[in-house]
Amino acid sequence: MKYNDLSFGQAEAVFNKLGGMEGVMDFLSGKTIVVKVPSDEKTSFNVWKTIKLGTHKNADEFRKALKKDGFKIGDWGNDILGKPAFTVSSAEEEIQLANVSVADLGFKDGANYGDICSKAKELGLELCPNEVGPQLRLQYKDQPKGEYLRIAMEPITDSDGDLNIFRVGHGDDGLWLNGRNGYSDYFWYALDRFVFRLRK
Repeated sequence: MKYNDLSFGQAEAVFNKLGGMEGVMDFLSGKTIVVKVPSDEKTSFNVWKTIKLGTHKNADEFRKALKKDGFKIGDWGNDILGKPAFTVSSAEEEIQLANVSVADLGFKDGANYGDICSKAKELGLELCPNEVGPQLRLQYKDQPKGEYLRIAMEPITDSDGDLNIFRVGHGDDGLWLNGRNGYSDYFWYALDRFVFRLRK
């Protein structure tokens, strides 16, 4: 074999990248062409939503606003909302957000949170300020039922010492602001969706 250093796992990864056996046959027949992408080229992400930060001064104001508008707050979400690590913008500002799946970032078989965030940064996205969690919940009243969005952010340590990130979701029992696992090695599936900030 010409490429003796190529392991079985690497060969299998090449097959997977090409779309399995059918994709390999298309490549060998010339139907599929592989083009090398420059390393400094960024993937383009569309603006999914523009939201405003700095409209509430602290966690208690967010809690009151969420309750007033009929939103529900899960125990984990409520816990990290009240931690010192939760911060708000001192002035009102608008930011643009991207809504991407783990697969959109190139992880067709899923990936852990640390790799998801690292890859997103390579592609030109940024982590959200943690204020995006409650702000998006307040400003996304028409969220489709069954949609659950994790906020890509620096995780906040909860009262049990665990790392959590915000999740904005619409379940059968209403519109929620929850908390979810924020450990860097926590695995997320390809179809799981994250909200990132678009780089200015």
